[in-house]
Amino acid sequence: MYDISTRKRALTLVAQGRSLNSVSKETGISRHAISCWLSRIEPLSRTPPCIRCTDAPELPENPAAYAYLLGLYLGDGYIISKPRQHYLMVSCTASWPGLVEAAEAAMRKVLPYPSTSRVQRAGCIEVKSFSKHWTCMFPQHGPGKKHDRPITLEPWQQAIVDAHPWEFIRGLIHSDGCRITNWTTRMVAGERKRYEYPRYFFTNKSDDIRKLFTDTLDKVGVEWTTLARGSAPFNISIARKASVALMDTHVGPKH
Repeated sequence: MYDISTRKRALTLVAQGRSLNSVSKETGISRHAISCWLSRIEPLSRTPPCIRCTDAPELPENPAAYAYLLGLYLGDGYIISKPRQHYLMVSCTASWPGLVEAAEAAMRKVLPYPSTSRVQRAGCIEVKSFSKHWTCMFPQHGPGKKHDRPITLEPWQQAIVDAHPWEFIRGLIHSDGCRITNWTTRMVAGERKRYEYPRYFFTNKSDDIRKLFTDTLDKVGVEWTTLARGSAPFNISIARKASVALMDTHVGPKH
């Protein structure tokens, strides 16, 4: 790929009356390339333009997939953005192949053109999608850990979450949450018996991300409580029967 200045130098030689053969020999550029530049000097883009980089930014074509991927990103995702290296990565536990498939599918639905890959690590699979435009799709990207900096949604992101709250909740649970079976004991007719019940947990160090989760739970009618681990309120618990039933209907356990 030749830059614009190289193209202009070659075309300047042609404009001076030089033949395509002589310019090609002097510059090392093929006659075909120089001939094409005579009609169009700007390089053709190999990928569609970013919907967020335009003068009139657009919303993702599949907002439900975006809401789910946003939840994954805020939990176990991050973006590498360096010269010649740009990709979104979501780390998935290897024992949940369905999660790996769902993460890659969501990436392809949100940005269809970048390549994707999976990298096997000890106990996990990293799902990657390569494009510098992931920073446009997730403006929460920044230096350092998410819990060490403010995390707020842009108005267009919040509108998508409001329209697809369960997809957002599912993405957060699939990244930093779980469905478990708790147990306790209680006296029944003078005898202590074991009692089991399902429960959802969401654990994240970021106050902002936990609030995004609980605010969305409030909107869909799910009751929750905060459980402190030591002195830090990292854990959100959903244990009431009706709320667990709602979560089972729209989220379910990871698989």
